[in-house]
Amino acid sequence: MTAEHPSPRDSELIEQYIDALWLEKGLSKNTLSSYRRDLSIYACWLNSRKGFLLESGRTDLLSYLNWRVRQRMKASSTSRLLSCLRGFFRYLLREGVLSEDPTLQVESPKRGRPLPKSLTEAEVEALLQAPELDDALGFRDRAMLEMLYSSGLRVSELVGLQLSQINLRQGVIRVVGKGDKERLVPLGDEAADWLVRYLKDARPALIHDAESEVVFPSRRGQQMTRQTFWHRIKRHGLTAGVEQLPSPHVLRHAFATHLLNHGADLRVVQLLLGHSDLSTTQIYTHIARHRLQSLHKQHHPRG
Repeated sequence: MTAEHPSPRDSELIEQYIDALWLEKGLSKNTLSSYRRDLSIYACWLNSRKGFLLESGRTDLLSYLNWRVRQRMKASSTSRLLSCLRGFFRYLLREGVLSEDPTLQVESPKRGRPLPKSLTEAEVEALLQAPELDDALGFRDRAMLEMLYSSGLRVSELVGLQLSQINLRQGVIRVVGKGDKERLVPLGDEAADWLVRYLKDARPALIHDAESEVVFPSRRGQQMTRQTFWHRIKRHGLTAGVEQLPSPHVLRHAFATHLLNHGADLRVVQLLLGHSDLSTTQIYTHIARHRLQSLHKQHHPRG
């Protein structure tokens, strides 16, 4: 249990700090209210343990953070609160009210990396079939979606793709990724088939007989922007009835997740995605944990 209101002395210190923030930084009313609330909650916690803000030390702060963890409070809100406390104690230090900042050796809680959003295989299939094939734009979009899902390209890599980067005979794409690093990405049979059909039947209508190396030009025959393709894929997601509206990045995540679900090695996925550090790719192991659990159950003697 914690006290409902801070002690009079703690309330006075908090209000002095809030006034200083208003005068010096011109913070909004809502922001000031948030600061006041966070400081008051900590003060009440201290008061319930017969402590006060001016007596608060590193041990008190760590105990309070541990208490928040036990209460299952979010790491993001705890980080925000600790930032508020740092500003408060530095203000007291500046004003000569304190001689030592108790937050100096207190680290902010680490925030877990958010799992990337993905699509099920059925949702991907519905999305791939969404573009209408009765015009060049729809045919182009189908080929782009097939390539995106088949190769896991970044959207910037896809819209900037040049004819010279594609080797249909060997079934690979030479991709220039972040930091101008090159990688070879296999092109699946289905994507290669759609690409060949698109290059023959639809692309000529988009480039208007102009000399262009861009594989997927816009309606005007120029290189498409990332934003344009994002709007196109969102539109196709609505047509497909996909519950979570997709983005090019979501389809890239689906590429990686489905590879892992079907047994691909994590380092192979790292190479295909163009990640320089394996730790960047390891986040997908959380998404594919159901596959790992089923494999363990199937093959381990005590599964």
